[in-house]
Amino acid sequence: MRTYQQKTAETKHDWYIVDAAGARLGTLAVRIARALSGKHKPTWTPHIDDGDHVVVVNAGQVELGGKKWEQKEYHRHNQYPGNLKTETAEQIREKKPERLVEMAVRGMLAPNRMRAAQLRRLKVYAGADHEHTAQKPQPLP
Repeated sequence: MRTYQQKTAETKHDWYIVDAAGARLGTLAVRIARALSGKHKPTWTPHIDDGDHVVVVNAGQVELGGKKWEQKEYHRHNQYPGNLKTETAEQIREKKPERLVEMAVRGMLAPNRMRAAQLRRLKVYAGADHEHTAQKPQPLP
């Protein structure tokens, strides 16, 4: 019996929708990352990008446990001396709440060449409205 190897032409990208209202950020990011990478499918192959599209709504209502809103810090640097920027999770939520979900999912994906393509299939919205109703997204199992 031979092991099945999926071909790129056989891939099918489904559409899923996730409501982030009241969900923990880390748990939500794990579920989304599995769907984007295609690991939830029985035909998953490591070198083939057969993940699905994921639409996340209500990203502004995502939850963090304990005092993480004030204590969790995100750092970024633009490679110029003295330009290290540090923001708390609460500051990011006030400015752009979609970024919290995007950064958490990015950290859950494998750091390889497929990550950019997988992140392009992630659509995050702060409110309940989204523009992907024509694709008929199903709830993420």
